[in-house]
Amino acid sequence: MGLNHTSHPVLATIDAAAILARTESWCAINSGTSNLSGLARMAHKLAEAFAALPGQIELVDPAPVTTIAPSGEQTEQPHGQHLVLRVRPDAPRRVLLTGHMDTVYPPDHPFQAARWLDAETLNAPAAADMKGGLAIMLEALLAFERSPEAATLGYDVMINSDEETGSLASAALIADLARGKLAALTYEPATAPDGTLAHARGGSGNYSVVAAGRSAHAGRNPQDGRNALLALADLALRLKQLTHADLSVNPARIDGGSANNVVPDHAVLRFNIRPRTVRAAEDFARSFAALLADIAAAHEVTLTPHGGITRPPKPVDARAQALFDLVQQAGADLGQHFGWRPSGGVCDGNNIAAVGVPVVDTMGARGGAIHSPEEYLIVPSLAERARLSTLVLLRLATGALA
Repeated sequence: MGLNHTSHPVLATIDAAAILARTESWCAINSGTSNLSGLARMAHKLAEAFAALPGQIELVDPAPVTTIAPSGEQTEQPHGQHLVLRVRPDAPRRVLLTGHMDTVYPPDHPFQAARWLDAETLNAPAAADMKGGLAIMLEALLAFERSPEAATLGYDVMINSDEETGSLASAALIADLARGKLAALTYEPATAPDGTLAHARGGSGNYSVVAAGRSAHAGRNPQDGRNALLALADLALRLKQLTHADLSVNPARIDGGSANNVVPDHAVLRFNIRPRTVRAAEDFARSFAALLADIAAAHEVTLTPHGGITRPPKPVDARAQALFDLVQQAGADLGQHFGWRPSGGVCDGNNIAAVGVPVVDTMGARGGAIHSPEEYLIVPSLAERARLSTLVLLRLATGALA
């Protein structure tokens, strides 16, 4: 049969009704990143479903994560457990498949129920991003396990609980599981309803800067004060000026201040950066350090930075392009025709690529309007993309990627 596989009998076993049923069931569970009870329920349901595959399932505790409160103090940010499945860990060829169980919809969000927009379009929380993608991943693996080729390929599955907030509690786990893998597939939704894949991605970093100044009476002795709010306003303006073609800087919020008759001695600035290249990220780090020193000296305040780049830029090298070509050819052989384009968004594919593993990170469903009450899933894409993943796995198992 060679590497054609398009008539492989396991492709006919893809069960469209089962994929949809799983998707609808999982969408009915609120698993917003901060909803720990909902995440625990979702993890339990996923563990039950993925137990149909061979291998060992483990629920892994999240790594500790701290956040900066408006007071400037570091506080621990709780997260849910992550699911890991290891299949044939001793196989000479191994791949990684990843997804996330968390969503952007907290329990008090008005968007909680599903409805059909038409016979092929489901509007439901996380239907595209990415409960549908998780159902696609599972169905593809079930089909792949029915093939004789499965014996030659091992894989790990990682489904984390904090992707929507940057994967800080799972970044080390992702890196550990990715190292040494032949390739990785991540089940974010396609970037367009036609199935377009995300190609190169920029990076993302989130920062907080705590300013400590000196309070004073705004009328009697303002000259004795050191205005923390003013210092951070100055910093925000100068950070924005660092924006260029390969870097976007977005000052987002300043917490702090005081009564109108008091020079404020405390404030916290929060901002995000989006470097398109590794060089841009490195240049920003140097510029940021210099800015902190200049602002601290000019305003006579103490500035304490926190945070950093959580998603490194994801360039596409020759090995990654070979995986894109393999996926595109598999799609074409199945009658699915799609291209790719760069994306300004970030995901766990950035983290995987950072350890040198080729990854296609939009293997999930076709749909759109994600992160909004209009989020929709194109239901026929569930079986379509499951067949795509199954064929990609068959070709990876038979040596299609060196």
